Amino acid sequence: MEYKNLKKRVRVNELFINIILFVSSITSILITLGIVFELGKESILFFKSGVSILKFFTSTEWQPAIGNFGILPLLNSTLITSLIAMLISVPFGLFAAIYLSEYASDKVRSIVKPVLEILAGIPTIVYGFFALTFITPVLQKVFGEDIVEIYNMASAGIAMGILIIPLITTMSEDALKSVPKSLREGAYGLGATKFETSTKIVFPAAISGIAAAVIIGLSRAVGETMIVALAAGSGPNFTFNPFRAAETMTGYMVRISGGDVGYDTFDYNSIFVIGLLLFIVTLGLNILSRHIIKKFREVYD
Repeated sequence: MEYKNLKKRVRVNELFINIILFVSSITSILITLGIVFELGKESILFFKSGVSILKFFTSTEWQPAIGNFGILPLLNSTLITSLIAMLISVPFGLFAAIYLSEYASDKVRSIVKPVLEILAGIPTIVYGFFALTFITPVLQKVFGEDIVEIYNMASAGIAMGILIIPLITTMSEDALKSVPKSLREGAYGLGATKFETSTKIVFPAAISGIAAAVIIGLSRAVGETMIVALAAGSGPNFTFNPFRAAETMTGYMVRISGGDVGYDTFDYNSIFVIGLLLFIVTLGLNILSRHIIKKFREVYD
């Protein structure tokens, strides 16, 4: 009798947990759909106001005051700062992950990991001031003040890269640690060194998780706001020179939303168009990361 009552209570608890998990999942989906609906509704109003979709994606001028709405300057600066951030975060993040996973002792790991977590916990506005007051002066001393502007994409990208290092390190370390020990032992049994085992056996076996970490880091860089708003510049500029000032998509959204913008104006609706574009880009990156994980995980299972 007691066994039946216990079994019944367990079933009730499991049913309650299943309901909570189901409601949470549905809520997340509804919130996402609500965001897409709101962004899409305002974006439609933007293009209904007379803005050409073709010119929006092909024009190199973004000057709402005179009716020029070409997204390329904002998109170009966003990609440049994100690329610089990845050039900083990927090598340092992967090296740190390999060291923590394959070389570091428990004592060293207990010290290094909290330090990386501290980097991840620093507010992004602090990174923005750091880029403006430290990285930019250093770049000006190295390359010259006549080359490096006060506000520039390079300093913003470097600060973003420092911000993303803990993310890539943590996710890559988890992927490396998930590799079975039998692969390491087999490599050692064949006479491979620790470095050869780490780079030629463990790293390729964990490539799915590492690739996902890199893509998630890229999506983090694309969506970063405060660093680029403070350090990259506040004026759209279609340039490939990383030492010049240029406004990113998120930087533009911060600048416009912080001002006195009237409802149902070009400037107001343009915020939602850029937000929808950012949403599509980050969603595409997340889908790509899941595809990579699924594809390569099948090889090593």
